Amino acid sequence: MGGMIDIQDKSSTDREAVSEGFLLLGEKTLEAIRAGRTKKGDPLKTSEVAAIQAVKNTPSLIPFCHPIPLTNVAVELEVLDERVRCECRVKAHYKTGVEMESLVGVSVALLTFWDMVKYLEKDEAGQYPHTRIEDVRVVSKVK
Repeated sequence: MGGMIDIQDKSSTDREAVSEGFLLLGEKTLEAIRAGRTKKGDPLKTSEVAAIQAVKNTPSLIPFCHPIPLTNVAVELEVLDERVRCECRVKAHYKTGVEMESLVGVSVALLTFWDMVKYLEKDEAGQYPHTRIEDVRVVSKVK
């Protein structure tokens, strides 16, 4: 029978996971972000808040994830030459790891960022020919 893994007999320990991912954007979009000229507001701050909210809601999004009492969530977004990088670090003292939480944080941050600048990314046909989320992965985990 499938379902959640039984963690009843596991000991609580310090857990940490760091994930990262990238959002590839066009030069016009990156210039608007750097100049603070995006219609929906600051995509960096909004995406940071969205990531934290998503991390806290991971068990409602991923069916077999345990609700975990988190001790810290830190999100860093930076505008690079051709893309935006997001890193999400999640900590807990619990019986199971926080990798899914950090991955969800990165994914939702980048989706939120895309949503905030998509009007700048569309081509004349309303498509996104070069915009993409890439390389979302767990960079490190402790326990």
